[in-house]
Amino acid sequence: MKKMTEHQIVAILKEAEAGIPVKELCRKYGIGNSTFYKWRDKYGGMETSDIKRLNKSLRLLLST
Repeated sequence: MKKMTEHQIVAILKEAEAGIPVKELCRKYGIGNSTFYKWRDKYGGMETSDIKRLNKSLRLLLST
């Protein structure tokens, strides 16, 4: 399985929010159900810009 970017993950989660069944999305993108639900727990409700901002904040915290 290839590594998905945060943008791709958010797009997949948005498809699920639009009503596409999780099983269908997992098959389409070659991911496991557990991966989908981990992503949903971690990134659910976020936009790509939110994730980038969070990553930047974390990098700043770790660099000090």
